[in-house]
Amino acid sequence: MFRNSWLALSAILLALVMGLAACGGDDKEEVSVRLALDWFPNANHAGLFTALEKGYFDDENLKVEIYTPIDPSSILQTVAAGSDDFGINYQPHLLLARAQGVPVVSIACLVQHPLNSVQALRTSGITRPRDLEGKKIGYPGIPINEPLLDTMLKFDGVTGGLDDVELINVGFSLSETLISKQVDACIGCYFTYESIKLENEGYPVEIMHMEDWGVPDFYELVLVTNEDTLRDRPDVVQRFVRAVIRGYQDAAADPDAAVDLLVKAKGAEIDEAIDRPGAKLLAPLWKTENDPVGWQTSEKWSSFAQWMHENGIVDDPIDASKAFTNEFVAGK
Repeated sequence: MFRNSWLALSAILLALVMGLAACGGDDKEEVSVRLALDWFPNANHAGLFTALEKGYFDDENLKVEIYTPIDPSSILQTVAAGSDDFGINYQPHLLLARAQGVPVVSIACLVQHPLNSVQALRTSGITRPRDLEGKKIGYPGIPINEPLLDTMLKFDGVTGGLDDVELINVGFSLSETLISKQVDACIGCYFTYESIKLENEGYPVEIMHMEDWGVPDFYELVLVTNEDTLRDRPDVVQRFVRAVIRGYQDAAADPDAAVDLLVKAKGAEIDEAIDRPGAKLLAPLWKTENDPVGWQTSEKWSSFAQWMHENGIVDDPIDASKAFTNEFVAGK
C-alpha cells in the first residue's frame, strides 16, 4: 500500500514538472547577447541602462554586453552579419540599408520623432529655413542630411534648395563651428544634446525641427536585429525587447531616476549637465499618447520610404512593410 501511494505521488510530481516545462515556467536558457550603441552613452540610452541596472535583462536570463563600436556607422553591417545581435540605429539609415540588400529589421522604436534639427545661434537672427539662403551651413558629413536640408529649404520658399546655401562638412564639431561663427547654422544637431550643450556654454540657439518644415515625421532611434535572428531565435528577441521596453517605460515615467542609473553604470562618461535636461526632453518621445513604448506605425515607415524615393536617395521604391515588425512589442 505504501509502495502504491509512493508511486502515485511520484506520478503526480512528474506530471507537475512536465506541465511546468510545457508552459515554459521560469526556466529560460541563459543567453549572451551583444548590443551596439549608435553613439557614446547618453540620455538616449537611459532606458537600456535602466533595464541593465534594475535587472530586467537578468529576469529574462540574458547576459547583455552594451558597447559603443569604434565605428558606429558600421552597426547595420555588423548586426546583419551577426557579430552584433542587436544594434541602435536610425530609421532613414535602416531603410537605405534595406534598399542595398542589407537584411536588418527594426524590432522596436526607441525615439518616436526626429531629434536631428537645424540650429543657429539666437543672436544670428536666423529663425526659419528661408533665413539660411546664402548662408554657410555646417553638417557632419552624413549624406542623409543633404536631402533633409533641401526639403526644409524648399518647403520654406528657397526654390534652389541646397544650391542656394553653402554646405560645409565640419565633422562632429557642430557646436564649436557655430560658436566660432565658421558657419551660420548646422544640421545634424540633436535638440536633446547640442542645443543643451550650447545653452550651458552661454550660446542659446534657435531650433528648427525638420518635421515642421516639410520632412515626413520619422523614428530617430530604432532597435534592430537581422532576419536570421528573427527566424531562428524569436524567443531571445522577445525576451530582449521585453526587458528593453520595461527599461524605457521606467525612464519615461522618471527620467531623473533613469539618469541616476545611467551615471551608476557609466560614471564619468555621462555629462549630467546635458543628459539630465536631455532625458526630460526625451521622456515624452519614448512613448506616444496612444501607443505603447516601442510601437511603430506602417504610415510613418511608408511615408519616409516614399520621401526617400521621391528625393532620389534610393533608385527603386522600398517595401517599408519588411523593414519593421511590432510582433515583439505586441507580444511583450
